[in-house]
Amino acid sequence: MSAAVDEAFTGLTGLLPVRTICTLTGRARATHYRSRAPKVHGPKPRRPVPANKLTSGEVAQVLDRLNSEEFADKAPAQIGAIMLDQGTYLCSESSMYRILRGHGQVRERRRQATHPAKKKPELVAVKPNDVWSWDITKLPSPIRGVYYDLMVIIDLFSRYVVHWHITTRESGLGSKDFIADAVMIHGTPGVIHADRGTSMTSKPVAELMIDLGIDRSHSRPRVSNDNPYSEAAFKTTKYHHSYPGRFGSRQDAVAW
Repeated sequence: MSAAVDEAFTGLTGLLPVRTICTLTGRARATHYRSRAPKVHGPKPRRPVPANKLTSGEVAQVLDRLNSEEFADKAPAQIGAIMLDQGTYLCSESSMYRILRGHGQVRERRRQATHPAKKKPELVAVKPNDVWSWDITKLPSPIRGVYYDLMVIIDLFSRYVVHWHITTRESGLGSKDFIADAVMIHGTPGVIHADRGTSMTSKPVAELMIDLGIDRSHSRPRVSNDNPYSEAAFKTTKYHHSYPGRFGSRQDAVAW
């Protein structure tokens, strides 16, 4: 800001409001106030210690009470209310949270079950019939909310559609018969991969694969990319120019 503007600003100070002076001189109000209180570089001053801060002994007393058998499984809000009913006051609820947070106890303090992360499936097929991938997709019927279930098995090596079937009701027993028919026609594969749908993880399907000596492989929960070939085949099917969108009956879907 030029010296002339500074001089004019100084001369008008006290005669006119700051807003008016800034408008007349073309000086931003933010610049004016910033120049009056320049920014101080360096570390910020430490916050003064509150006069009512708990001493180390008082903190230890509160922590012992929070971890006592009476209060170990209760939240600070419950603890504070119970202690007030008992005629005792150690500190505020926020202080209880601050003490627990400082000692790593602000979360659930009881032992919790841990679940290891699901392993990403890695399948390799060196010849046909090594690995099969199967999935189920919905085909809309004329009735809103009613669908036909298209079950498809694809050979991972050749991308050949090994077997497919359309049913009006998805079930574990139906999926078992579907896989058994494919095995009877094409032989037993080494591995069958699928997602974690109810039919894929059903007991009849699991027992069939155990009886046939087929290894089971499943996608991670909510990860469609772990079963890409079946998902891609379904997208190719439904994006085909002749896809009708809805089918008049199961027979129409089978014919298409």
